[in-house]
Amino acid sequence: MPKYFSLIFLFLIGSISSIQAQFGFSHEVGVIAGPVAFQSDYGERHDFQTNAGNTGIGIGLVHYLNFSYRADCNCYTPETYFNDHFKLRTELSYNKTKLNMFGEWVTDEKVNKPDQAPGVPNNAKQLKSMEGSTSVTDIGMQLEYYPWSIRDFTATTGSFAPFFSLGAHFSFFNPEVHSTLGNLNAINVHPKYWAPSDGQKHGFSNESGSTWSVVSSVGTRYKLTPLSDLILDLRVQYYFSNWVDGLNPNPAVYKENKSNDWNIWLNFGYIYYLN
Repeated sequence: MPKYFSLIFLFLIGSISSIQAQFGFSHEVGVIAGPVAFQSDYGERHDFQTNAGNTGIGIGLVHYLNFSYRADCNCYTPETYFNDHFKLRTELSYNKTKLNMFGEWVTDEKVNKPDQAPGVPNNAKQLKSMEGSTSVTDIGMQLEYYPWSIRDFTATTGSFAPFFSLGAHFSFFNPEVHSTLGNLNAINVHPKYWAPSDGQKHGFSNESGSTWSVVSSVGTRYKLTPLSDLILDLRVQYYFSNWVDGLNPNPAVYKENKSNDWNIWLNFGYIYYLN
């Protein structure tokens, strides 16, 4: 399935190129990579160990439509506020995170307590045994806003250009859930994940799926050379699904399960100006 995202990405770039041919806007391309902190049903909300432990890596390809410069005439576009303060970013990215249980409910003291019955682990041991991972492929667009002039930044090597962005991505996710105790059955799986949830037989799933997500970020560019920038970008991405990590205990019963999955991604990247 992710290969189709590459085809869609190329189609979008082709469509944007036709816009460039018609209106003369210039292009930028780049690569990004960095750590991803995945916020999910693994671990405890607002727990440092959870936030630090459930961290993976993300990589991506980005394309920008630069409205401030015309490639066809090698000149600036008409000086409007939009042209000098906005860029359109198209992105194809991939991230993968290994997921474990952390927090006060899976401390060594609780996990090492006697089992509930012969052959039936205690709840803390069942909870601690739940492990997994998820990989997510994204394609989408963001509109980036630069409070300072894009033209001034482009003309000044060594300058900075802070920005904010908001956009939407389509996400294809592939979770993997397992238990270190053995098979995923009523004995090894914690009751909150064994119970039915959201139309599924259990509150866990190894099925791939897709969903929309909203993406917002804050960052800055650094003008490295006249035709290249470095970029630092801190992103928050919220998925419109709670199955991205493979766990989704019934929210009607387990009230702590009140949020969909989301992540925080710190990007470092390199951008090159094609025109």
